[in-house]
Amino acid sequence: MPHPDELAALRPGDGIQAIFRQLEGAQTYDAERMWVLIERMDDGWVYGKLDNEPVGMDRFKLGDPVVVPLTHAISTAFSKDNPRPERPPVREYWDRCFVDDCVVEGRCHADYLYREEPDMTREGDKYQDSGWRIRGTDEAIADDKARSLDPVYIALGKVLNQDDRWLHLIDREIGVAFQWDREAQDYIELE
Repeated sequence: MPHPDELAALRPGDGIQAIFRQLEGAQTYDAERMWVLIERMDDGWVYGKLDNEPVGMDRFKLGDPVVVPLTHAISTAFSKDNPRPERPPVREYWDRCFVDDCVVEGRCHADYLYREEPDMTREGDKYQDSGWRIRGTDEAIADDKARSLDPVYIALGKVLNQDDRWLHLIDREIGVAFQWDREAQDYIELE
């Protein structure tokens, strides 16, 4: 998907690719990715012309005027007069953590987090222990115990895919602890 910096840098003469659907008439495909040559942009909308010939839809043709929400852009193309902005590197979360099974499987949210001195990295490990320990709710942990499900040692990214509401804390120092506060809808740092 385009980075927000790329979307912000788009100008007339550039292009976006979006997914088009034809709901009536003869069609070979349910949807097609097609390019739009930007003529103007206004309040989150792209006004332009279809910049390729559809393969399987008979109601669209090259050069048709189209209006597409910028949020529907799946790719960008920049003209020689407007070079593509540099995209920041994408961070990956391969470092390991201990986490209750109930959090990883989505049976509860990450309720209590703390970061301790990493101690699980072993010689030859490709990814190191982050020191993060992530606990579920008391009820879900009790359910895990009743089902003989132990905490797991996995990539931070796997946990974040299930519950990323704590991502803003991920670079905090060793020794911190946080508890989810339902009223504040955020984590409260504990002493």
